[in-house]
Amino acid sequence: IKQLIMSTLLKVSLRQSAVFIPTSRWENQVDNDAYIQSAYVLVANLAKLGYQVSETLLTTLKATPPQYQAKILATFQEVMGIQKNWNPLVKGWDVPTGESVVDHVITFFANVFQAKDSGVRLQCGHIIPNGTFPLERYNGCPFCGTPFELNGLIHYGQGSKKKMLELWTEADATAFLTDLLASKTALDATQMDSLNILLSELPLPTDAKVEMKETLMAVISGLVASNKAAEAQVLFSSPTDILRYLWFKHTGFLQIIEPKTIVKRHGRNNRHLARGMGNSAYAMLEKAQELKLKYGRKESIVVAHWLNNLPMSAEKACEIMHPKRGMWVRFIRALRLAEYSKRAGFERLSALMDTFYNQNYNVWAGKVSHFRMRSDVDNTMALLKERPGLFARSLFANMLWFGPDVTTAAFGEVIDAVPARLVFTLNMYAQNYFDKSMNRAVKPLGGAAKTITPHSLLSIYDDAQLNEMREKVEDLCVLAMQKRFAAIETASKTMFIDPILFKMPVSIGDRSETVQDIPSALMGTRFAVEGDKVRLFMQWGEGLPAQHLDMDLSCHIAYDGNTEYCSYINLVATGCKHSGDIINIPEKVGTAEYIELNVSTLRKANAKYVTFTCNAYSMGSISPNLVIGWMNSQYPMRISEKTGVAYDPSCVQHQVRVVQNLTKGLVFGVLDVEAREIIWLEMPFHGQIVQGLNTEGVEALLKKLNSKLSIGNLLIIKANSQGLTLVETAEVADEAYSLEWAKNTAAVTQLLVG
Repeated sequence: IKQLIMSTLLKVSLRQSAVFIPTSRWENQVDNDAYIQSAYVLVANLAKLGYQVSETLLTTLKATPPQYQAKILATFQEVMGIQKNWNPLVKGWDVPTGESVVDHVITFFANVFQAKDSGVRLQCGHIIPNGTFPLERYNGCPFCGTPFELNGLIHYGQGSKKKMLELWTEADATAFLTDLLASKTALDATQMDSLNILLSELPLPTDAKVEMKETLMAVISGLVASNKAAEAQVLFSSPTDILRYLWFKHTGFLQIIEPKTIVKRHGRNNRHLARGMGNSAYAMLEKAQELKLKYGRKESIVVAHWLNNLPMSAEKACEIMHPKRGMWVRFIRALRLAEYSKRAGFERLSALMDTFYNQNYNVWAGKVSHFRMRSDVDNTMALLKERPGLFARSLFANMLWFGPDVTTAAFGEVIDAVPARLVFTLNMYAQNYFDKSMNRAVKPLGGAAKTITPHSLLSIYDDAQLNEMREKVEDLCVLAMQKRFAAIETASKTMFIDPILFKMPVSIGDRSETVQDIPSALMGTRFAVEGDKVRLFMQWGEGLPAQHLDMDLSCHIAYDGNTEYCSYINLVATGCKHSGDIINIPEKVGTAEYIELNVSTLRKANAKYVTFTCNAYSMGSISPNLVIGWMNSQYPMRISEKTGVAYDPSCVQHQVRVVQNLTKGLVFGVLDVEAREIIWLEMPFHGQIVQGLNTEGVEALLKKLNSKLSIGNLLIIKANSQGLTLVETAEVADEAYSLEWAKNTAAVTQLLVG
């Protein structure tokens, strides 16, 4: 087996709490003492990293050669960052160094006036005056944040819980690929990365049915890379699909984010708190230049054929193209489509170009707006019923505009044609939307999270009327889903639901932009705090040359009526300790920062919740492949007095890797102090420091996540609709839904029938 295939498929299997072993190659292996002994050594090493293996996996490992076992261990060590530099700036940082702003001011003037005799000159060139920073406590320069001492030994085996690993075979990999392709919700960054890996290593399943447009892009990309562009024709249903693919290949974004949005975001990321230090204008010009389109004739002729062979009229195609007309003009010029439309055999493309440039088409959205502004309910509803998906997305606003009775009656006629994910979204968010006092969390396409105020028309209705609207939507949606489940024939009589599934939300409406290389979790999943300490960690700069690259790990503590911060500017806060601010990264190995939270101290101080954030203080966005997460253990977690290293892979409860290049600040978790639970969430925000975080946005996002339907409640609806009896154990159930099943979130979406 090729080394590359082993490594990539092993990483995909680890995300599913499993280990990939191609059993077809070693299933007939006889007992071999060397293999067996090596397998036990591997299991012991995995235990140090916080993992245990199932009996089936252990049996299979005993039949695999030591070379493959070594590859398994190397993959786990790579994912867990064993070879990275985990030294923080301060040694034994759980004991504060006592540094203050005064120390920084004195050091600043000592370096301005080059007071050589007043202190110690460090290898970075800075003079540290006597009586300021206790240099024996630092691994680097306390003034400029440059680390000197690297690669301290990390800790092992302090974790109180080990993650179970199962066996993953070629059949499992193919089944997982099929589930990803058939997912009824948009894949997150982790799933999309896994899909691309699997498509590159495995043949496309013949019975695969692709449900989502974003997923379709990965399939088309694979076909084009294999010189099968003609076969991709059947996968395009509209010009928007072609535009989405072209933009995805040009920018890496699976959604069509306008160029001006990308340019503006880069400009904002390159602003600086200090006047004169930002390079926002240059960054915007550079990004605009990068986004310019340039295609050769080989690529152009492929796109010309795709557009020419679309199965729709020119007028219909142009109407679909209209919302992105500006982008289409750029692509038409770059791809020379006007030139190709004059060739023989491209008559349909010629008609499309003529219709598009002469604008000889009507726009459906414009007609809806025309009748809506004139309060013409009959014509508005007739148009909306033509496109049930768009009707669903505007249902709440139309209920406020035309009234709930006529709107829900019209929507009820077409609800069976609405995708299940939209039906559930309406059911989940009706509670928040019709609340006059509740701000809502939204994330514009390509932007950071924002908080918006309630709809202005809510004010013309009283609470009883709004509650009636809410109930109408919920009753309509639940009834529709019950009908869909009831229509599915089943021979099952009983169902078992793992209680943990009632704390796991259904993946609807969330497009996570970070990659989870260890067993993944859905946004909104709650993790129990086992011990008294939670330790946040951030590691960045691996593989990069030594440079100024200032990433900040911070937390925001919320009380009733006031807030507190633990960050580079305030290393010690109530129940929180920071390991020191690193500004410059060392050569290739990266560097790390930590924050330790004491849950008992926070509870005594009546803290409500603690928000975990990371920010790019440097100009630009968060460093690529920056890893953030938290550790949690029932046992005390050590901090090295000699190096300050506080990382133990066996204690890592959750970690993510940042891959989105537009993110300036990121919320990656919230500690609910009273409940002793950590809520995994992902909320990009604008801000060079944690103080730029809008806490109202976090609260709105938490409310949004709390309103989400859990997997357990979705299964309850299924059981009630199909007349299944719930039982207490999986062994006696005809249908058993466990945590292991739910980890494959793409398979969970198959419950969204219709």
